[in-house]
Amino acid sequence: MQTARAVPASTVVNLRDLGGIALGRHRRLRQGILLRSGQLSDFDAEHDMAVAALGIRTVVDLRTADERRWAPDRLPTGARLFVADVLGDNPGVTPARLKVLLGDPDGAASLLGGGKAEELFAQTYRVMVLSPGAAAAYRAFLDTVADPRARPLLFHCATGKDRTGWATALLLMMAGASRDVVRAEFLAVNRAVRAAFGPAVRRFLDEGGDPDIASAVIEARPRYLEAALDAMNERWGGLDGYLGKALRLPPAVAERLRADLAVPA
Repeated sequence: MQTARAVPASTVVNLRDLGGIALGRHRRLRQGILLRSGQLSDFDAEHDMAVAALGIRTVVDLRTADERRWAPDRLPTGARLFVADVLGDNPGVTPARLKVLLGDPDGAASLLGGGKAEELFAQTYRVMVLSPGAAAAYRAFLDTVADPRARPLLFHCATGKDRTGWATALLLMMAGASRDVVRAEFLAVNRAVRAAFGPAVRRFLDEGGDPDIASAVIEARPRYLEAALDAMNERWGGLDGYLGKALRLPPAVAERLRADLAVPA
């Protein structure tokens, strides 16, 4: 099943071009206009010409204020930064603390041991759908994506799997992708994230960390996406209700996005 194309970047983790993903009715996502990744704190334009060549106009940062302060983005030349803080009103949730958790095996065991890791991450996905702050952030994200002048656009969180994963799922569902396609793209980031966090996970395990905790926090798992989709369906009856009632996205913006994102396959 077609998923996003990995862009060979040496200083940006998990960089993927969503173009080419299959949509309904013999259509696919337009190439070269929407990219996803992990944070850009290590981006080096001089040594990463593949990123510079993308012509990125806008970078949307989905991280919290603390994350941005600890690891500020380094923007591609000519790009502007737009902040859409998904977890700003829930700063203690686990995706925003992933690196801290992997650096503290005892703290991770206290917070996430005994099988709690997957449960807490699944609950965080519900927060990303149900909290007013997250809704405002994703509304701002979609408003920005819908502006042709903002594209090519790169959006990211810390690792490019959780907050970015739900943002990608939203875009794909709006563009008409099937549930199977949405799930495939959600899970396709795992190889890149495991590679990026390999050294941190090895240190975590060498210091006595629980391997079940490590895998639960660095992986995109089917249960996480299902938790978000279930929350959306339970509260708002599906995607249209979520867009209209939670995000308050004007129908005209949604229609413009759908028209712009899809091209004939």
